[in-house]
Amino acid sequence: MAPLGLSSALARITIRPDLGAGLTSFDVMHRNAWTPVFRPVDPETGHPFSLSNILLVPFSGRVSGGGFAFDGAFHAVEPNMPTERYPIHGSAFSAAWTVVETSDHAVTLSLEGTGPGPFHYDALMTYRLDGATLVMELVVTNKAALALPYGLGFHPWFVRDHDTRLAARADRVWLERDDHLPRTVEPVSRHPDLDFMRGSELPRFWVNNWFDGWDRKARIEWPDRGLAVLVETSDLLDQYVLFSPSGDADFFCFEPVSHPVDAFNLPEGPVSHGMVKLEPGERIQACARFIAQPL
Repeated sequence: MAPLGLSSALARITIRPDLGAGLTSFDVMHRNAWTPVFRPVDPETGHPFSLSNILLVPFSGRVSGGGFAFDGAFHAVEPNMPTERYPIHGSAFSAAWTVVETSDHAVTLSLEGTGPGPFHYDALMTYRLDGATLVMELVVTNKAALALPYGLGFHPWFVRDHDTRLAARADRVWLERDDHLPRTVEPVSRHPDLDFMRGSELPRFWVNNWFDGWDRKARIEWPDRGLAVLVETSDLLDQYVLFSPSGDADFFCFEPVSHPVDAFNLPEGPVSHGMVKLEPGERIQACARFIAQPL
């Protein structure tokens, strides 16, 4: 299926229904020109990690230990990407979705998802443009015959330049091991370079951390471009992941999510860390708004 465009006078996106219902662009009209908010990529790309946004269903991040135990049973979860040691980001991001409905301002897509492991679910995703605002709405229903822990998230790649700034409060930051699984969690106050409470430039080093105690609001600024984006999310998405490989990278990821990496296998279990136990037929939903405005 060819990429699907959605545009208004103030914003435009390009969707890849065949590649996880991901995006290859989110641009806004700024200073009389189309200006990228998410990194611009080849609209024909064949790899989901080369997109501008992917959908994280039925979990975010990696899963250790070959799977997870839940309600007295162990569920094996196999790696799902050739380059990854552990299963990562569920299955929706790499599946082909079906276009359900289109209008001048919105596109809705659906997926009957299977895997990894025991997961079987129905997903409904809507992208909507409201002026210079991009709204993402995701609803997921457990179609498996047993109760399972579910988590959701959005994974956009934002443009990064030399003076990009981020403001996003958090109480704690999770630090990673060499294999990108959780090593420990500490107060953000112990890590000034990772404290974005009052707004600061992005670190110049490798960053791949997840944060909790977030109030579900963030602000990204590009002073040289005179542009800012406000990020607002629904209640479920009260944590975020920040990723950027270096200070020279032309992108960074700010990912609103419901739980930390490997929540399945953290002490006290997945539900204690933000995942939701869904009985067969139950559903969860998440929403994020990306509001572009001039500085």
